[in-house]
Amino acid sequence: MQTLVIAAAVIAACLVGLRWALYKSFQVPRLAPDSCPADHGLVGQRVEISGANGKTLRGWFIPSADDACAPAILLMHGWGAEHSSLLPLTPPLHQAGFALLLMDARSHGASDADSFSSMPRFAEDVEAGLNWLRQRPAIDAHRLAVIGHSVGGAAALLAASRQTELGAVVSLAAFDHPERVMRVYLKRLHIPYRPLGWLICRYVERVIGHRFDHIAPIATIGRVRCPVLIGHGADDQMVPSDAARAIHARATATATAQLRILDGTGHEDCPDMIGLGHLLSAFLCAAMPQKPNGGPG
Repeated sequence: MQTLVIAAAVIAACLVGLRWALYKSFQVPRLAPDSCPADHGLVGQRVEISGANGKTLRGWFIPSADDACAPAILLMHGWGAEHSSLLPLTPPLHQAGFALLLMDARSHGASDADSFSSMPRFAEDVEAGLNWLRQRPAIDAHRLAVIGHSVGGAAALLAASRQTELGAVVSLAAFDHPERVMRVYLKRLHIPYRPLGWLICRYVERVIGHRFDHIAPIATIGRVRCPVLIGHGADDQMVPSDAARAIHARATATATAQLRILDGTGHEDCPDMIGLGHLLSAFLCAAMPQKPNGGPG
């Protein structure tokens, strides 16, 4: 009997320790922005946006320079980053006539902290930003697009799969399935997938409130109804470019999906951010054709 009690106590302690470790893994260190719109020749205004769970999201809004009813792009960073990581992309997008919203996800940058971070919560923050843009008088609510990087790219696809009026979505350097990411993470910790790793994955699903198979980019891409650009670095060592090919292969006929594998580009490092900005601008202008009076839309 005493042996059983001790065994039960050990198992309970292990479960508590595992729960603590998992919650710690869903928390990220705060990074301060290393640039602002003015550093890229743009005029922006700081904004606060009401997000899920009563949290406030913060970032920069850069109005369009030449359109009173402009199309707009929401840009979402990746895990552990903040809005300024995507600022180098913005000059070509702004020159093309787009208004821009760069946000910090919850628990990132200047936004409020939440109990944990997850890709579905990134998607909720994307949706909060889109709702904020739709309420702006100088924004055409029918001409909105999202650009997301890494976890933000996966979140962009998840959010787009739930949006009926989104004009376009760009997913950069996204993973194809959360289970694959978890397997890599568990391998680094020397935790075997069967049976412990599998049980951990199921517990993570319970914590975040979503099944991996439902929120995986290879699943959400099939529910997107707007044009999609899937971009990935050929030299990405964190998320191999095969992930982008797998996502693209699951696109359906209801959404026009393009795949671009970028030579000389890793997960975080792109040697030509301005060139990438022009590539994204060309895609978004084609996805949301010009209005008769000019300007993308």
